[in-house]
Amino acid sequence: MRRRTWLALPFALSGCGGLLSERAYVPTREWPLLVARPSVSPPPPGAPVLAVRSLRAAPGLEVRGLPTLERDGSLTRAAYEEWLVPPGEGVEDALRRWLAASGLYSAVLAPGSRVIADQILEGELTALWIDERDGLAHAGIGLVVLAGGEQQRLVLQQTLAATAPASGTDAADAVAALRQALARLFADIEAALRRAGPKGLAAPPRT
Repeated sequence: MRRRTWLALPFALSGCGGLLSERAYVPTREWPLLVARPSVSPPPPGAPVLAVRSLRAAPGLEVRGLPTLERDGSLTRAAYEEWLVPPGEGVEDALRRWLAASGLYSAVLAPGSRVIADQILEGELTALWIDERDGLAHAGIGLVVLAGGEQQRLVLQQTLAATAPASGTDAADAVAALRQALARLFADIEAALRRAGPKGLAAPPRT
């Protein structure tokens, strides 16, 4: 009797095929958190070494789905559009690459490196979303920079934010605007590091 029940099961499920087939498969698109730097500057001799520690994500920003701040103040996420990696991890990697090409440092280290760094940067991702209220992409980081060595001292503590216009309504437009906001934010971070850094840092490149 049990055998007959299992044999009949495929035929019973076949009758539901029409209902199951009506649910179209929607693939999830994954977007890399790439931030294009306009130029690359070589470091001067004796430039310091910077270690970038893991960038924390503020509550609500750990999720990979593309976020939108609605007009009522709620934060929603796209169902099938998301970052390739968690935002904190992606922004950390992009910032490290940006600073490595800034000419400020002879090397910019990833977390876990055993090389002794002259400066240590750590922080928190405080904003990364499209705001429906102003039509802008928002990006923000709170950062702390410490001098390396046995007696660490505070070099810089600041919260920086940047925006970029979100011109379109689809995911590709949102990603482009968020990348542009991050590029502006990274440029501001670089400028803050130049102002706060030791005298041995390179001068800003001429434009």
